[in-house]
Amino acid sequence: METENRRKAEQAVRDILSAMGIRMKPGMEETPARVIRMLEEVWAGEQYTNQELAEMYDKTFPCKDDDMVIVKDIEAFSYCEHHLALIYNMKISVAYLPEGRVIGLSKIARIVDMCCKRLQLQERIGQDIADVLSRIVGPHICVRIEANHSCMTARGIKKPGSKTVTVTKRGAFNDSETFTEFLHMLR
Repeated sequence: METENRRKAEQAVRDILSAMGIRMKPGMEETPARVIRMLEEVWAGEQYTNQELAEMYDKTFPCKDDDMVIVKDIEAFSYCEHHLALIYNMKISVAYLPEGRVIGLSKIARIVDMCCKRLQLQERIGQDIADVLSRIVGPHICVRIEANHSCMTARGIKKPGSKTVTVTKRGAFNDSETFTEFLHMLR
């Protein structure tokens, strides 16, 4: 972030704290700068389009097999675009059917991280991951996400045991047999 924008962002944090009646106490002098550094980190994915992420992580290898590849229970978090509240304890499972190419497994986790490092909706996270991966390995993608939302668990309705589950299916995963195989392999 350029210096002038950083200064404005830090002042905005001070202004929010002041408007909420929170006085700067000893030890909080660096809080505005810390908040901005934290936001730069957790929202780093906002700097890239899905196409740019696909180009960054397009590290594939030839493969003759077409067996399903699954990376399950990738831990991640994101921030809800409605409340800027944390989407936490997120477990994301990603599957694809290779079409002559496989992607390095760590690249799948990196794609998940960058798609989550945006102001998001859980439904869009799955769509973004599927979109990025389909640009790299082909159209047969499935993404399952299970997460807690602090806007449901820590505020508002306050239902701490609630979880939200979403599934994004593309290509062959729209076929019930392929999708059932995916769900069976997640057990």
